[in-house]
Amino acid sequence: MATDLVKVLHLLVLSFSWGVQVWVSFIAGFALVRQVSRHTFGLVQSKLFPVYFHCLLGSNVVSLAVYAAYHPRELLDGHESVQMALYFAALVLAGLNARWLSPTATELMFQIREVEEEHGLGNQIGLGSQKEAYAKLWERDPKYKACKRMFGLYHGLSNLCNLTGFICTTTNLTYAALNLSTI
Repeated sequence: MATDLVKVLHLLVLSFSWGVQVWVSFIAGFALVRQVSRHTFGLVQSKLFPVYFHCLLGSNVVSLAVYAAYHPRELLDGHESVQMALYFAALVLAGLNARWLSPTATELMFQIREVEEEHGLGNQIGLGSQKEAYAKLWERDPKYKACKRMFGLYHGLSNLCNLTGFICTTTNLTYAALNLSTI
């Protein structure tokens, strides 16, 4: 009975991780980006991402712990070793995002926002009508240019970690579905 509850918990946590990753990574952002101003979008992300990445971090801890408890390292076959590595990778990647990449990108986003507000930019929806103004600001303001470059780096690394973590979770969920009796 207790083993069955652990199996259900494991599957629920893994499904939760996958679902929240699909929603935040592929649906919510695309739905918002065309509906709100650039600065509002950044503010929403600054509030959403810490919760998102910490939820992923917690669910990845639970998934790894449950999997490790029911699959001792000494008894792992090749497939189980890969799956264990994927659980660990998802945990590390969520941790990097929760504790370093996302907070740094958010801090840089607020610095960029401050400069843009000084120049009357960022409150329009989309970039269409203001592309030239952003280009001029990029050329004229070295602080803005430096912040945008660093933001691009941290945002790109965060996206890479998030996508890689999503692939790890998808692979583990697929493997769990194909091997339900061995969860």
